[in-house]
Amino acid sequence: QVQLVESGGGLVQAGGSLRLSCAASGGTFSRHIVGWFRRAPGKEREFVAAISRFGASTDYADSVKGRCTISRDNAKNMVFLQMRTLRSEDTAVYYCAARAAWGPNPADGTYDYWGQGTQVTVSS
Repeated sequence: QVQLVESGGGLVQAGGSLRLSCAASGGTFSRHIVGWFRRAPGKEREFVAAISRFGASTDYADSVKGRCTISRDNAKNMVFLQMRTLRSEDTAVYYCAARAAWGPNPADGTYDYWGQGTQVTVSS
């Protein structure tokens, strides 16, 4: 079992930056890919970014490409999502998730482990 805890959310003005963190425990972290997802009020959950087990591969949603960077530190069992040039439409609860396999599609949402989420609110 892998436990995930997100942190780093908060209130930020449009155009600002935030770095979200995902701390993992209870498993061999480097055996799992990690994805970030978000759910905005009244909307379905959507994929944000994913990173492979050792960081060699990453994937981003078109809506955040160029504004977000996902990274990981396996020695510290941490994954990060650096978000820049935030927009009001980025307001959502952000979740990190983990699973063993990268494929077929890391954006498909079929992850085995999920955190509780951290709220990001972007004011315009």
